[in-house]
Parts: sequence; C-alpha cells; structure tokens
Amino acid sequence: MAHASDGRSMEFKLPDLGEGLTEAEIVRWLVEVGDVVAVDQPVVEVETAKAMVEVPCPYGGVVTARFGEEGTELPVGAPLVTVAVGEAAADGPARERGAGDGAAPTPAAEPPAAEPKPEGSGNVLVGYGTSEAPARRRRVRPDRPAATGASGRANGRVRAAEPVGGAVGTAEPLDGPVPVISPLVRRLARQHDLDLRELTGSGPDGLILRADVEYALRAAAAQGGRTADREAGAGGAPTGAAAPAASPSDGTRVPLKGVRGAVADKLSRSRREIPDATCWVDADATELMRARTAMNASGGPKISLVALLARICTAALARFPELNSTVDTEAREIVRLDGVHLGFAAQTDRGLVVPVVRDAHVRDAESLSAEFARLTEAARAGRLTPGELTGGTFTLNNYGVFGVDGSTPIINHPEAAMLGVGRIVPKPWVHEGELAVRQVVQLSLTFDHRVCDGGTAGGFLRYVADCVEQPAVLLRTL
Repeated sequence: MAHASDGRSMEFKLPDLGEGLTEAEIVRWLVEVGDVVAVDQPVVEVETAKAMVEVPCPYGGVVTARFGEEGTELPVGAPLVTVAVGEAAADGPARERGAGDGAAPTPAAEPPAAEPKPEGSGNVLVGYGTSEAPARRRRVRPDRPAATGASGRANGRVRAAEPVGGAVGTAEPLDGPVPVISPLVRRLARQHDLDLRELTGSGPDGLILRADVEYALRAAAAQGGRTADREAGAGGAPTGAAAPAASPSDGTRVPLKGVRGAVADKLSRSRREIPDATCWVDADATELMRARTAMNASGGPKISLVALLARICTAALARFPELNSTVDTEAREIVRLDGVHLGFAAQTDRGLVVPVVRDAHVRDAESLSAEFARLTEAARAGRLTPGELTGGTFTLNNYGVFGVDGSTPIINHPEAAMLGVGRIVPKPWVHEGELAVRQVVQLSLTFDHRVCDGGTAGGFLRYVADCVEQPAVLLRTL
C-alpha cells in the first residue's frame, strides 16, 4: 500500500461481503478513535446473515472516526472508519472536530480529481463497497418515537430529519419521492393501509424506518381505542360487546434479522417456489448401530453416526442423481450436479445454520466425521465463513437429536431434496419372523416434484433404509 505524502483522511466503507449480502450489524469494535492501525488490520467484527466476520482496513494510519455503535446495522457501502494517512497520521492521534462513535466527522478535503488517491491493500474480503454509500441506518426502539417525531403529518410532504452529528435546526418541508429504501417497510405499510407520505422519517435525511411505521400503527390503534371509549359512554363498553381485538403491538417483538432473518427468507422462498412432497419409512437401525460400535472399537478416530448416514446418502445419490440437482426456472431446465456438497442442519445459539461438507461423495466415514466435527464447532462459535454456509446440493437433517421421531423437512432452496432422520429408539419389530425389540428410526425424504416422480424418490428412500438395516449393502458401492 502506498501512503499519501501530503496527508489525507481516507474513508473506509463496509465492503461487499459476498453471497448477495447487503448489510451487516456491528458486533464489536476492535479499534478506538485515535488508535494507530496497520494495513489489513481488523477494525470491526460484524455479523451478517451468514456468519461473524472480522473486517480488515486497507489503509494504515490513525483512526479519526468510527461510524455506528455496536448493534447498529449498516448497508454495504456505508462508512465504517476514517483513517488519517501520510502527514495527517504523523500529526498524532486526534479526534476530528465533531466526530465520535456513531457520528459523522467533519468532512475531509478531497484530493483534486486529477491526483490519484492512495491505494489500499486490495485484500478486504470481496471489495470496498459501492462508490457512493447509502444513508446509514440507526436502530430506533419501536416502543417510542425518535427525537424528530415518527408520525407527524406534513400535508402530503415529508420533512427532512436532522442531520446525524450536525446542528439541530428547523428543516423546511421537501417535496419528492417517499424516502423509503426497505421493501419490508413498504409491505408493512401496505398491509395496514398506511400512507407513507403522512409520516416523518426518523432516519438520516428523513428516511422512514420500520420503527416509524410501527409507532404510527400503535398511535392509530390507541386513537381508535379512545374513540370507542367515548362512543361507549362513561359506563364503558355496552353490554354484549365483543372484546377488542389484539393490536399489532401486543406481545413481545423479536426482529427477524441476521441468521434468523436469512433462514426465514429462505424457508419462505422454498415454500413459494418448490412443489415439494414428502415420503417416509421406518427402518431397523440395529445393525447400523452395531457396525458403528465395531468401527469405534478397532481404534483410531471415532466414527459419528451422522457420518455413516452421510456416507449412505452419497451412495444413494450416486444411484439416484435426480435428487442431487437444482431447477433453473429462467431456462426451464433441471441441472444435475456432478459433485455432492452435503449440507447438515446445526442448531446454535444464533439459530439454525446449515454448514456444507464439500465433496462429500469422495470422503470416507473417517474424513466425514472429522469435517462434521470441525464445521459443528465453528458453527457454535460463530466462526463459519459465508463459503462454508453456501453451495450445498443436498441436505441431511438429523432432528432426532431433539428427541422427535419424524418431521416433514422444508427443502433448503435451491436444492432439490432433504433427508430427515428421527431418533433411534427401541421398539417392537418383526425380525426374522419373530417379534423382537429393535433399534428403529423413521426416515423422511422431502423432494422437489419437478426433478423426479414418486418412484425415484421412493427408490432413493428405500435404498437408504436398506443400507441402514443392512450396512453390508454399502459394500457394493465401495
């Protein structure tokens, strides 16, 4: 990286984190204003819908401003930090006038257009963000209006909010389009017949946030309740009147964001786009459990049950490749995939995630066990990268760990199928013509009916069940 000799203030923006991610939440700042940072030194830890990521800064110098407090959500391209490089850094650590955590600093003088800007390292994740940063969004508590007001009327025009970090003053009403960038905010307003032009946004430059819409809905509900009380008279509601319906503000609100929001979006898309069907079968897993015990008794790394199930899945997909595919809706084509990248459901404190075991079809049980263990530990620690959470072609869901027997899995879009495995428990079972107590498991297969018919899906599930009941069947494919 080449530092500027005349000293400049460089603004580092939230980079493109890949995989279609458009925003991230600041989890923890790793530097303070006034700290000296080196090229590619991590300055902030953010959480995306995919994983926790430490973001390195491509500039070396003195941090003169940070943008956003911990817990703030920033869109890609929004400013993260300002770094004084060159002679500006040599002047010593100093906080720019008017700058602070979560506030915009005094704008630094830009170099002439013909003069090249200092180059960064080029190593910041996927890129440096957009050329022009969209307005920053600050978190607003939905249970109270922001300082500028969240539900005032402006005769069909929108009043601009006070600039972040600037002087407080009276802003003149401005005509123009409704300042809403979130489709979720627009949809919420449409669902409740709320005119967004009647709201005053509490975000930067009058941006209307979801909190503004929710506050307006609560205010309207409260106004409706007072009107009903007046109509009922001093004696309260008339005899026989129905109890008031619960307002949208009743109960506890849990934001659908981060991992949980991404999962909600993906599951909803799966249900909308994929015509899925589910078939299931009970299988006697006694011999599979005995085979695993024998493997682990011979010494060496332990073989996990999920690794054996994964090995069975890859063998079944080799016989029924239709289920290792995806649908290209624009081209109206089924794309059968060559390799098996096996996803598996993992429950963490941050929600359900689906890490992906790459090239599972060429791994043996020992290699699969090690990779499952590594990815599970990384998932619980929040260290999975976006690349380890994407690209799956088939998913294995062992919900038996929750103590349930069966389920109807939702396909992990854009895959074509998911195998669900319930708990393995002793049950009465007819074995070799006699009633016996055996270790029984229920297997469920949810599949995309566009890629195959019931015969293919049934054949796949039956093969899996046969391998569970007689692990020696796998020897044919080894």
